[in-house]
This record gives sequence, C-alpha cells and structure tokens, in this order.
Amino acid sequence: METRAFFDDDTYTLTYVVFDPTSRDAVVIDPVMDLNTLTWRTSTRSADEVARFVAERSLKVRWVLDTHAHADHLSGMELLKQKFGAPTAIGARITQVQDLFRGLYNMPELPADGSQWDELLADGQQLDAGSLKVEAIATPGHTPACLTYKIGDALFTGDALFMPDYGTGRCDFPAGSAEALYRSVHDRLYALPDATRVYVGHDYQPNGRPLAFETTIGESKRDNVQLRAETTLEDFVDFRTRRDATLKPPRLILPSLQVNIAAGRLPTPEGNGKRYLKLPLNHLGRDE
Repeated sequence: METRAFFDDDTYTLTYVVFDPTSRDAVVIDPVMDLNTLTWRTSTRSADEVARFVAERSLKVRWVLDTHAHADHLSGMELLKQKFGAPTAIGARITQVQDLFRGLYNMPELPADGSQWDELLADGQQLDAGSLKVEAIATPGHTPACLTYKIGDALFTGDALFMPDYGTGRCDFPAGSAEALYRSVHDRLYALPDATRVYVGHDYQPNGRPLAFETTIGESKRDNVQLRAETTLEDFVDFRTRRDATLKPPRLILPSLQVNIAAGRLPTPEGNGKRYLKLPLNHLGRDE
C-alpha cells in the first residue's frame, strides 16, 4: 500500500490517494473543491491535481471518502465521484449534522437522511476497495460524525488528531464534545500499536516549520502537545474548552457547511440558471 498526499495551502488541507501499486485499486480521502472568496468562483484545481495523479498511475478509484463534514473547505467529493464514477461514503452520524445545519441555512428541502452519499459507515464497518480494505473507526468530538479510516497499518484521522506539535481538533462546533474527542483519541486510537502510522487532515505548520503530515501513534502518545498518553480526561477537557473559546470561526465555515452537508454538491441552479449560497447574518462570532 502506498499513500500520496496533496496539500491545499489555502485551507491547510491534506487530501490522500491511498493505492495498491500492484492491483492499482485506490481510494481518495478528503478531496477539496477550491473557492475564491473575492470573486466567489469555484474551481477544480485541487481535484484536477488528484485526477492527474490517478491517471498517471492508471489507478482505479474504488471509493471517495470524507472523514466528516468539513467547516474549512468545500468538499471535492462530488467532483471526483463524477470524474471517476466512484461511490462516496461518510460516517453514519452525518444525519445529525445535516439536521443541525439545514435549520441554520433554512433548507427544509434538504433530506437529513444521508441519501446524498452512497454509503453511511457505522463504527467498525469495512469497505471493500478491491485489494484494499478500509475500516471505519468512529472518532467523534470535533463533530459527532467524524470517522478515522484505517487502511493496513495506517490511520487517516481527519480533524481528530493532528501532528504532535499542533495537537487535536477543536470541539466548539455544534454537537462537538471535548470529552468525546478525548475518548476517541486517547481510549481508541492510542490503544492501537505504537508503530501505526497516522496521516492528519490538516497541517497548520506551527512556528513556520515545513509541511508535515505523517506521524505515528507512539509519537503522538509521547509528544502530542495537547493530548499525551498520560493526559487525564479532566485536564484535556479543561484545556480544550479554554482554547476553543479563543478561536475564531474558520474563514470558509458558512459556504463550506452548506455544500458539505449535501456531499459536496453545489446548490441547485435557480430560475435564472445561477447558483446561490446562503450566508446567515449575525450568527457567528461576537461583536468586536
């Protein structure tokens, strides 16, 4: 099994193509659709880069996967589904996230049943991706629907666990929970062998260091600045709660969630043929 990472420096997002070089079976995890917030134009630059790699290696994309409904970038899932004819999957609790946010956007027409994806994955469920086997591990906390994907000896943790010098995902989104994240990472992921590889969903390059996206469970247990093996639940919840109270909302949260609770589909064109995003006013943040 091999892994190729693609970094979107606008949103600090890692997209992964995981593939078997012999059978050429592959999955894509957390693809990006680009959005320019000055012109409000979407583009396929990031998805095209993934597609070129797939074509160069003659890979067969069996699944396109999201670890959760991202709040910091538009998902490129639908773009790649159309490109490769591959089915899509996400965690089964995405229905809870859909129900939360369709109210915010006043989108009663949006089914909150997960039908926008081809498969909703339960904890422990396995996907057949040709010669690759993908196991879904429920790792809620950042959102209630977060999954970590285990493929071979590698984990793809999304926003649950980052590089050791950055820590973990925030837990202040609706239905987020620092206690749940602690149990997801400390009690479940840290129970795996120390040599298990970890590929993170974002790298914010603290202190200006070069891009890094691969660590191990052992390194995380020993060195993670927010959650080590010896960190108690009470200390983590206290730290995470205090830190989250200082954080601003992600720059693309409002357009991202509207698209991502629909599996990366843009809003349906209106009568004039144009698509429109809804941006609820006076909802996020505080008065400055």
